[in-house]
Amino acid sequence: MELGKTSSCVYKIRYHIVIIVKYRKALLNPGVEQCIRETITGIAERYEFVFDELGFDQNHVHIFCGAKPTIAPMSIVAIVKSITARQVFKTFPKLKREELWGGEFWSDGKYIGTVGEQQTEDIVKRYIQNQSLDKKEVNRRTSQLRLFKL
Repeated sequence: MELGKTSSCVYKIRYHIVIIVKYRKALLNPGVEQCIRETITGIAERYEFVFDELGFDQNHVHIFCGAKPTIAPMSIVAIVKSITARQVFKTFPKLKREELWGGEFWSDGKYIGTVGEQQTEDIVKRYIQNQSLDKKEVNRRTSQLRLFKL
């Protein structure tokens, strides 16, 4: 994690953010992931955010990022969600019509956590890189739930 600088301060702020697809639908296929990655690259340049790590699961995205201390974490989330949703719907209009019934791409829910110095940073980065479950594990867990008629 590098130090950031503005004209009046030096800072080292990072956030672990999780945003969820509306209705927790599993819509984050490789094409949608690529669209979101490219859009986030543009967001980083335009807003001077730093995105250290992105991790995709089928229905949510983990983001490890930083911004100037004058930018509130909720503003980062709002910017990322609005711009990526617009771009995903522009690139994949069928998702909006058929999967989300003309609604929003992202759920209103989110997670925002602050990340401290080096030790915590490494732990969060490893978690994001390894958080996605493979399909066999998802099926195994789902079939376990059926054993108990839940």
